[in-house]
Amino acid sequence: MAGTATTEAAGTTDVLVVGAGPVGLSAAAELRRHGVRCRLVDRLPERLPYAKAVGIQPRTLEIWDRMGLARTMLEAAAVLRGQLIYVNGREQARIDLVLPPEVPYEFAALPQYETERLLEEYVAGLGTLIERGTELLSFTQDEDGVTARLRTASGAEEELRAGYLIGCDGAHSTVRKGLGLAFEGAAFAEEYMLGDVEADWDMPHGYGIRSLHHAADGSTDDALICVPLPGHGRYRMSMLVPPELSTGARGGSPGRTDDGPSTGTGTGAGAGAGAGAGAAEGDGVSHGLEGGRTPELHHLQAVVDRLAPRPAVLSRLRWSSVFRISHRIVDRYGEGRVFVAGDAAHIHPPTGAQGMNTGIQDACNLAWKLASVIHGEAGPALLTTYDAERRPVGEEVVGRTVRHATRGMEADPDDPRTVLLREAQLLIDYRDGPLATDPHGPPGAPQPGDRAPDCRGLTAPASAYPWRLLDVLRHRPGHVILLYGAGLTDLAAIAEAGLHTAAVASAVTVAVLDGDTAPSAPDALPVPAYRDTADEFARLYRPDGPTGFVVRPDGYLAARFPLSATRTALSTYFTALTTPTPSRSVTARA
Repeated sequence: MAGTATTEAAGTTDVLVVGAGPVGLSAAAELRRHGVRCRLVDRLPERLPYAKAVGIQPRTLEIWDRMGLARTMLEAAAVLRGQLIYVNGREQARIDLVLPPEVPYEFAALPQYETERLLEEYVAGLGTLIERGTELLSFTQDEDGVTARLRTASGAEEELRAGYLIGCDGAHSTVRKGLGLAFEGAAFAEEYMLGDVEADWDMPHGYGIRSLHHAADGSTDDALICVPLPGHGRYRMSMLVPPELSTGARGGSPGRTDDGPSTGTGTGAGAGAGAGAGAAEGDGVSHGLEGGRTPELHHLQAVVDRLAPRPAVLSRLRWSSVFRISHRIVDRYGEGRVFVAGDAAHIHPPTGAQGMNTGIQDACNLAWKLASVIHGEAGPALLTTYDAERRPVGEEVVGRTVRHATRGMEADPDDPRTVLLREAQLLIDYRDGPLATDPHGPPGAPQPGDRAPDCRGLTAPASAYPWRLLDVLRHRPGHVILLYGAGLTDLAAIAEAGLHTAAVASAVTVAVLDGDTAPSAPDALPVPAYRDTADEFARLYRPDGPTGFVVRPDGYLAARFPLSATRTALSTYFTALTTPTPSRSVTARA
């Protein structure tokens, strides 16, 4: 899809997004949902037909639900039910991907080109089309905006004036280089090959396969990783490159990096090998797919013959490539009016499908903050919280995926449930971040900075079926204020709080009432009301009497307060959007 919407084709725009992969598309989608004009450019003439990043985490599906996109994605995806781990032909572990019932989505798999296609259609429906074949050549910034030089598909050069610039342009990011950001790290020594194939075998449906061979010294010297894809018997397989396809430039055993030796394997049931063809572009970053060396079906079949736990015949090779893996992270996620997200900010092993999903959350975190500043609802200082909240998350993800790639999941000391929730990206929080207001409520209750839990069993007037909290939040791009109360005695407090919240810009207020004692028809309330019929909201949010909550646009709790303090609590939080606390930074717990 080429071109751009008429309203954004002039020489100015609010935000220029560079790179139309899943991260850039997510940034554009969130900006457009918030009513921000943006242009989205990508140097490639068309979408790449590769199943690179394939793992979709439950947290990402929650984000897509807020956008109204989750159903579309799930209809195209395959469910990931678990993983089977084999060592030297023997089954060592069976991991079932079972999450608590209040988590609305499971793990899923979708080829990256399908993710991009569906996001592209969504963004187009909001008025922004990808400008294909358009490359960012350079940019400068000043106090009032960014001036970008672009080369269009026709070869002509264009000067564009934008309020802000987001670089979602991958591991070899022009935006990152233009900002002069440090990108410290190292490369794994070994090379891998990817293939999108069908396997005729009797392995259980929906389970990933991780089959390793350990040498006599316990090190891993051979590996086969298979991730289920939509379609009968279809997998994205990754494995070590055979000698005839190796460059021979780097030796080493699986798991060895430029930093030194380790054990394990650098591949996983994860998100893919990077953001674009060409594992190195003269910038010293060896990460991503390489051109010129294309594995054939017999190369993949040879590894399957050695390592598959059941006899298998491969067929219908859709695409294949050699790829390299590095682990790096920038020293800061932006400067002034220019920011980086996704692979432009952090690259790491694909273990656990963390990369693309982390990048999508980067984009959503930044987009709502940009929208708030552009609409005059917050001060420019809010944009400094993007780095404060997201860079510690990136550091944690890079460190964890390197540990898992080199030493296996056993390098994670936590209990299996915690490991699973962390891989699902449901444990990320910003409690120590510059936007977190003071905690309130009983021990163990969700606090400002925590992910806002979903819950079931909400009922609404004239609705014959129960709702989830996500149903209530869907299609609301701004902040949502939740007011909880029980019984007739709390209605006055809710009504008064609702009147206070009516003055909060771009925020929507909703009441949640105790399902047992609240009146069935609270028509006197000035806000929409739902009854907590299943008591899940009370169980998960643990309100301490009449309680208010503010849910951020990215689905995290911004504030928690007694309804008697509504006016003060809202003033404190929304003032913090203009003047966030500079001394606080996130401690990555995930």
